[in-house]
Amino acid sequence: MPLIEQIQKDIVTAMKAREEQRLSTLRMVKSALKNKEVEKMAPLDDKESQQILTTLIKQRKDSIEQFTKGGRQEMADKEAAEIKIIEAYLPQAASEEEVVAGVRAVIAEMAAPSMKEMGTVMKNVMARFAGAGIRVDGKVVSDAVKKELAGK
Repeated sequence: MPLIEQIQKDIVTAMKAREEQRLSTLRMVKSALKNKEVEKMAPLDDKESQQILTTLIKQRKDSIEQFTKGGRQEMADKEAAEIKIIEAYLPQAASEEEVVAGVRAVIAEMAAPSMKEMGTVMKNVMARFAGAGIRVDGKVVSDAVKKELAGK
């Protein structure tokens, strides 16, 4: 079942259960997906939908950081709750240990790359995780690559 259909079913369920937070978050997600569909002028596949959800999560994380700096903890908590709801529709994220292991494997395959080749290493690591259907945060991968290359 396409992601957008699953979200629509969950919106109906949230309405019946009177779950306001979940309902508003799912409506926002559906709206973002529909906007992209209209922009593309074609239905989205699940990979494109997942990219949009990842973008929404990244926006929420930025908002949490800003709200925390501004002393608005209740707003930061609301954004954190939205992230949890959105993440339920994405594949499981890789743990930090899995990311480090993936980075080390790619570095070993590339025969000791230097810091100048960080972009290539990043691209290969991201492709490896994407090919396995595992979601990773680019920032976590970037930090792991920097750490591993600096240690050489």
